[in-house]
Amino acid sequence: MIATLSQVISPGCIFIDVPGTSKKKVLQNISQILSEYSSELDADVVFENLINRERLGSTGFGNGVAIPHCRLSVCKQITGAFFRLETPVDFDSVDNRPVDLVVVLLVPEEQVQGHLDLLSQIAEKLSVETTRSRLRTLQDTIDIHREFTQSSA
Repeated sequence: MIATLSQVISPGCIFIDVPGTSKKKVLQNISQILSEYSSELDADVVFENLINRERLGSTGFGNGVAIPHCRLSVCKQITGAFFRLETPVDFDSVDNRPVDLVVVLLVPEEQVQGHLDLLSQIAEKLSVETTRSRLRTLQDTIDIHREFTQSSA
């Protein structure tokens, strides 16, 4: 069964005005936030794995969006979170535009297909300009969650 965005990203995993002046600092801040949200996650381990993934190629998707992701042995279930940055940062994106919308996926090592399915769902959702625009302007995390996770069908 394919997991949906609403199953993986809860309303409590929507964060706005996340600080950071560089890709590295944003990933450090995101790692810290996620470790505070989930006791099974260690900020240093999450950061190290996200940075290692970035070394393989930027997760900057284009249009101001990045989807940092990695598989972690300590993850028991897929953990996702949405972050809207305080200030756009250079993420080495494919279109060279700075990033202000970040969706992070942390996936158990054995869930390869689930990982790919969710990346595809996120990329599809964030490829829609009106969705990105609403995600940039909505101020309530519940509204952002609804916009991000509602079915496109």
